[in-house]
Amino acid sequence: MKGLMQELPLNIPMLVRHAARMHPRKSVTTKTADGVRVTCYAELLERARRLAAALRALGVGPDDRVATFCWNHQAHLEAYIAVPCMGSILHTLNIRLFDSDLAYIVEHAGDSVVIVDKSLLPAWQKVAARVACVRQTIVVDDAPGPQPAGTLDYETLLAQAVPLPEFPDVPEDQAAAMCYTSGTTGPPKGVVYSHRSNVLHCYAALMADGIGLCETDVVLPIVPMFHANAWGLPYACLMAGADLVMPGRYMTPDALTGLLAERGVTFAAGVPTIWQAMLPPMTAARDRLGRLRAILCGGAAIPPAVQRAYQRTFGVRITHAWGMTETSPIASISVPLAAHASLELEALDHVLTSQGRVPPGVEVRIVREDGSEAPWDGESFGEIEVRGNWIAASYYKEPAPEKFPDGWLRTGDVATIDADGYIRIVDRTKDVIKSGGEWISSVKLEGLLMGHPDVAEAAVVGIAHPRWDERPLACVVRRKTEAGPSLTGDDLIEHLRPHVARFWLPDDVVFIDEVPKTSVGKFDKKVLRQRFQDYFSQRAAGGEP
Repeated sequence: MKGLMQELPLNIPMLVRHAARMHPRKSVTTKTADGVRVTCYAELLERARRLAAALRALGVGPDDRVATFCWNHQAHLEAYIAVPCMGSILHTLNIRLFDSDLAYIVEHAGDSVVIVDKSLLPAWQKVAARVACVRQTIVVDDAPGPQPAGTLDYETLLAQAVPLPEFPDVPEDQAAAMCYTSGTTGPPKGVVYSHRSNVLHCYAALMADGIGLCETDVVLPIVPMFHANAWGLPYACLMAGADLVMPGRYMTPDALTGLLAERGVTFAAGVPTIWQAMLPPMTAARDRLGRLRAILCGGAAIPPAVQRAYQRTFGVRITHAWGMTETSPIASISVPLAAHASLELEALDHVLTSQGRVPPGVEVRIVREDGSEAPWDGESFGEIEVRGNWIAASYYKEPAPEKFPDGWLRTGDVATIDADGYIRIVDRTKDVIKSGGEWISSVKLEGLLMGHPDVAEAAVVGIAHPRWDERPLACVVRRKTEAGPSLTGDDLIEHLRPHVARFWLPDDVVFIDEVPKTSVGKFDKKVLRQRFQDYFSQRAAGGEP
């Protein structure tokens, strides 16, 4: 027998109607050149209906792709609302990618209109010269300079448009947004989110054992809106009625710290490199950060020393979350259980430096190289595979069945899972070091190295070895001190020795000026592997590495 419940589509227009009715006075603040711009939800949503009407007048219809090439600000949020709510598809472009990669992505997606910040026009024009599908360019005036010829002014378009009276309902399985991931082999892959997946992801974010967002929060998304939907925060804030603070193009640690203090931010989210860079200015401003209750960190593990510094200085434990573009992105989050109430701080820290547990709506397993499922014993490891209501089922125009076996997504992350369901990532399948038939976790070695007080950054890579297949090489950035460099490779080997098996110890330590980063702030180990690819073979031959 079928249940006798009403069936309303789970879509973003539903979420927007709720925000308009229940939270019209809540605010969106955007950092500008001369201060901040503040608007309320009611005005934000009215402007979004204007944008939808303007896009329709430009010929944008259902299923058309509207790209954004923008920082985090109010106009970008208006596009987040207007485009999917009119039945079209929002495509956020990563402003940090090479123009050749962006041109491939734009053509592959078939973007017809792009909304671009004036401050990013020089970068966009390099892309535009290589694509043919974009027929209109709309410019958001976020920087000084004349209106470029052949483009449309965002504010003028909105002023001339008659706002839609309301957004129409769209089917919940309709595509709402696209993001491209470069974390796969070959060219970037398109991930297409549905209205339903976005709404269900929001519900998970609002759960107390999820992100725990609520109406009293003031949220600063430092994570870019072009990076996996800013981890779902724009829609989750609309659902909860939380105030939003947008940094715009002002992404320096000092500017972000100023926003934290001046706007009374309670919740902020960003990658580990952000929180490392912000520690000094936040420490200087700690007396003005009393409302800050939570920090969400993803993309990579936060160094233990940084975690301890935030706890000691602000009384805030940085919350680890794990996911990827294909998982919308939140697939697990590390929060304590009732069983942990009696744990000593050090033991609790160990639990919560994991990637956490999956929320309801996501299932997880770890699979060995032979295809068998590994037990949840905290020791056995394999590749993480996930499935659920906001997990990709395939890539746009590229099914890639080997990536989605039996309805599960192969993530490429190698991990253990303990009896309580806490996931601890050991490595990426492409980064795990295979030495003499044994696996070595570069992630664990990096965490231990960055626990040394004189280490600013550390990346460990597997380099071809004439005897052992691969051996670990530690690439380390010394922390700057007035006394100058004194840390040696031997110092770091001795620092590691009590914590790992002897065969895990790096064969050498090289000191570098900076660990190269990807477009989303993760360590780019392929650059280091290429740079040092002959290191051990040259040393074995008696040459200079």
